[in-house]
Amino acid sequence: MIGSSAGGLNALKILFRGLSEGFHIPLIIVQHISADSENYLIQILNDIRVLQVKEADEKEQPMPGMAYLAPPNYHLLLEPDRTFTLTIDERVNYARPSIDVLFETAAEAYKDKLIGIILTGANNDGSRGLKRIKELGGLTIVQDPDTAEVESMPRAAIQTSVTDHILPLEEIAAFLNSLTESQSNK
Repeated sequence: MIGSSAGGLNALKILFRGLSEGFHIPLIIVQHISADSENYLIQILNDIRVLQVKEADEKEQPMPGMAYLAPPNYHLLLEPDRTFTLTIDERVNYARPSIDVLFETAAEAYKDKLIGIILTGANNDGSRGLKRIKELGGLTIVQDPDTAEVESMPRAAIQTSVTDHILPLEEIAAFLNSLTESQSNK
């Protein structure tokens, strides 16, 4: 799970470029975008060619080698059966899609099998969800605020939750690659 807001486009491009070929952990992303956005981020990330990127669809299950983006103006949730649900419920932290909504529902579905990542952003969305991921045994990563284009969101996440790793943006992909490699060697 990845949450990003202001500055997220550049942060996601850097992260995707650092992922190794054959990276197989599904990524589910909430990037704060305008309600009427054309969601150009999908094409930009697909051009990097590490993972296939698409908007998440109702009742779809995340698959290895894929990255899923929350559609504009919809909250993206994960059901207990690990399928996506899209809602137009009220905004959370002024956002729809909301990072907290995704992270909290994903934490319930995946428990200790979940990795939550907070990147650059201008509010505190994601901090409550990251805390829930940690409470249920998941791994939490926050971009070092000093490397964030906008530091508010990473700082809020660090203040709200016990964070497992605070990493410069350029080191997050390498860390994720090492997790994938260690799983492959089991």
